[in-house]
Amino acid sequence: MIALGIILLIIGFLTGISILWTIGVILLVVGAILWIMGSMGHAVAGRRHYW
Repeated sequence: MIALGIILLIIGFLTGISILWTIGVILLVVGAILWIMGSMGHAVAGRRHYW
């Protein structure tokens, strides 16, 4: 999810499409939150670890 967010950020920046930029930021933030929760040992969406 983090990788997809970064890809969308780059594509949105290069093409000037603001919706891709916005979706990329949202995916990047959600992916980072899930990654942090998974690394702290909390179960995320039924999984013990979130990669």
